[in-house]
Amino acid sequence: MTKTAKTRNKKTLPKAAAEPKPAAPETPADMNLLRQLTIFDPEKFAAERIDVIGVGATGSYAVWFLAKIGMQNIHVWDDDTIESHNVPNQLYFMDQVGLKKVDALAENIKRATGVVIKTHSVRFEGQEPLGKHVFLLVDTMAGRKMIWDKSIKMKLNVSTLVETRISSDQGRVYILSPFNINHVRKWEATLCSDDEAEVSLCGTVPSIVTTASFIAAAAVWQFIKWLTARETAENEAIIGLRPMSVYVRNF
Repeated sequence: MTKTAKTRNKKTLPKAAAEPKPAAPETPADMNLLRQLTIFDPEKFAAERIDVIGVGATGSYAVWFLAKIGMQNIHVWDDDTIESHNVPNQLYFMDQVGLKKVDALAENIKRATGVVIKTHSVRFEGQEPLGKHVFLLVDTMAGRKMIWDKSIKMKLNVSTLVETRISSDQGRVYILSPFNINHVRKWEATLCSDDEAEVSLCGTVPSIVTTASFIAAAAVWQFIKWLTARETAENEAIIGLRPMSVYVRNF
């Protein structure tokens, strides 16, 4: 048999058809929160506005956790632009360098959860009344004091203040009622000047994502307890990570 005949008689196997890529759904699916509902049901608090003031290291992760547990009515305030040194310890990506933090965070949160957060790309200075719950997560103690005095303290529209402070390997979480005299007095006693505090100033102080995300998670967990079983939410938690230690107290 000639080479040509051999070639003619050889069976040619059909090429395997490439598997078609699944089409993206026209409407993204809602998050399935079934596994958490015995712990926290966000539908009970769906109408309650949350303002997060400052979306840097702790703030960006706090918004992430709030959206992940199903909170919808979230407003974020920050006038900063993302720089490359923000990427290692904040919830931003390298291709977002140069964007406004609130805009990039809104994009990341929507992609991860479907939640559309409300953005305010300005420094909060009392432009409008805040919502029922406020996460006060700005960089400086002076900024905290200004916002507290002007827009939170004894304001009946705000029922919850969550405030955090972090250093490289420790942090504090506070949760209180801004119109409870005892809470106000004891929280104000913890305030100090920026000269006394280790503050996050554009990367000049050592900072690592593990501490920022850990303290943000602790803050959101305290918030869950505050909403669902207030008597179990400690007003102050001081968390050390090196070595691991926790101190809590109620006001």
